Amino acid sequence: MRIEDYALIGDMQSAALVGRNGSIDWLCLPKFDSPACFAALLGDKHHGQWWLGPAGSRRPDATRRRYKGDSLVLESEWDTPDGTVRVTDFMPTRHVNPDLVRIVEGVSGTVEMATEIRVRFDYGRIVPWVRRTDGLLQAVGGPDSVWLHSPVPLQGGDYAHKARFRVAEGERLAFVFTWHPSHEARPVEIDPFEQLAQTEQLWQEWLGQCAYQGPWREAVVRSLITLKALTYAPTGGIVAAPTTSLPEDLGGVRNWDYRYCWLRDATMTLEALIGAGYLEEARSWRAWLLRAIAGRAQDLQIMYSVTGERRLTELELSWLPGYEASRPVRIGNDAVTQLQLDVYGEVMNSLYLSRVSGMEPDDRAWTIQRELIGYVEAHWDEPDEGLWEVRGPRRHFTHSKVMCWVALDRAVRQIEEFGRTGPVERWRELRDRIHAEVCHKAFDTARGTFTQSYGSAELDASLLMIPMVGFLPPEDPRVVGTVEAIQRELMADGFVLRYPVEEDNDVDGLPGGEGAFLACSFWMAEALAMIGRREEAVELFERLLALRNDVGLLAEEYDPRYGRMVGNFPQAFSHVPLIHTARALSRSRPPYPAGGHPGGSGEAPQGPEEA
Repeated sequence: MRIEDYALIGDMQSAALVGRNGSIDWLCLPKFDSPACFAALLGDKHHGQWWLGPAGSRRPDATRRRYKGDSLVLESEWDTPDGTVRVTDFMPTRHVNPDLVRIVEGVSGTVEMATEIRVRFDYGRIVPWVRRTDGLLQAVGGPDSVWLHSPVPLQGGDYAHKARFRVAEGERLAFVFTWHPSHEARPVEIDPFEQLAQTEQLWQEWLGQCAYQGPWREAVVRSLITLKALTYAPTGGIVAAPTTSLPEDLGGVRNWDYRYCWLRDATMTLEALIGAGYLEEARSWRAWLLRAIAGRAQDLQIMYSVTGERRLTELELSWLPGYEASRPVRIGNDAVTQLQLDVYGEVMNSLYLSRVSGMEPDDRAWTIQRELIGYVEAHWDEPDEGLWEVRGPRRHFTHSKVMCWVALDRAVRQIEEFGRTGPVERWRELRDRIHAEVCHKAFDTARGTFTQSYGSAELDASLLMIPMVGFLPPEDPRVVGTVEAIQRELMADGFVLRYPVEEDNDVDGLPGGEGAFLACSFWMAEALAMIGRREEAVELFERLLALRNDVGLLAEEYDPRYGRMVGNFPQAFSHVPLIHTARALSRSRPPYPAGGHPGGSGEAPQGPEEA
């Protein structure tokens, strides 16, 4: 199936991808970054899969599906010659032993159903030992064990368990799949219907806190739910995506593991949640952050595991053929060792916004922030791998320098606005020095645009964030010139590319091309609105919204060559700017941070209706 043929269910510990044909092709347990027990997404059914649907039909286009209200409970319906059947998929959020529940319900007539389940631990490599105990199936392989309660008899064969059964109108049959450590006693069984009611209620209560009431609310709410689903509730960590190795280039090598907590992605996610009124998530994330980065400032990593682990060694899984033959399949991520100076700005900005939004002060958090600023003072003028985690040579990336400015600016603001202590004059001086250097070394006067790095001629979509972080005001001619240059030179088929990707371009050190990174196009829509071109901004934004799949989800990229989503799915870094852009276009996003540099106020300009 295409990437967009999948929907997401989860319990804020892990997540599963459910295909339009009724197949669960991806599930890692017990955590987002645990080995998968269903890995058909990166191979075939023999690498682990659970299919459930009308007997004799696995067509992905035969399903009518939706989330039940504003929740993460998925309903899929099939119309057959003999009647209509509904399957409800969800993962209860009880946070004891992870459960996956599938409820088959007869809507009309009597429908013959079928199911086939193949459990494969360790990303499809381990075929478990399976036995029947008290009417349940137990599969064991190394440290993992799952119990399956089936309302119908399952027959074993060919390393799978299958059944055919009939469901009549008004009848409901529940399958319950529960993971637990193999050395522990059998887990307590749950009541699937009771858990369904509780899960729906949890989402209803959570969405009741949502402060966003502007246009495009449906898209914003679904994005907020998706971001919440990518939160690891026990610690507060936020993953970038629940998948690994979904390709940025179909058949290519740009396949990465995104099941970790990037500081950058998490801080942007946090900003979106705070803006919608969710301060509790900010508190949990701040607590996770303080635990994860505890230690010396020079040891800060750009990413951690959901529990704060630092060693995320990159490995290749040779036995998996990859999604549409996109190899290698990777787990872990070597980018963890990279120097990406922009994350210091993202972290400082997030903690500043948390305080502005009313979160209580934390002395330990400020101590750590001072340590981080100390590192920025010592290293801001070094080249790095930058926002896009290039695997080519380090450069003086403009975005990295701008975010070092942001780090110092937000530190100064915390002193000015909240009475924190620190060498404010020294920080102000360095902030202004960085600002002057960027304006001198990263600006191409002849073309009237900022460039990707010092001395380069290339453009970069991250330059669109210059007015968003308050580095320069939107009406500044340098900002307008940069937005127009990117619109002119980096847009392909109506979408913004991250940077030029050509055979002779050594920026990222990788072969092949890629799709359009969706965040970049959302940034363009917001930037256009900021420079006064709101009509164009709305047109682009609504075109991007139309790319969402039938249940409102976005992958990392969209490839106009194939008319398909590519990259890991669903991607926080796509849903976050969707929320920001909707708020900016509906004017519910507050003014951008003002001042702090010689270039102007940095406030958002008035739109036509406000002028």
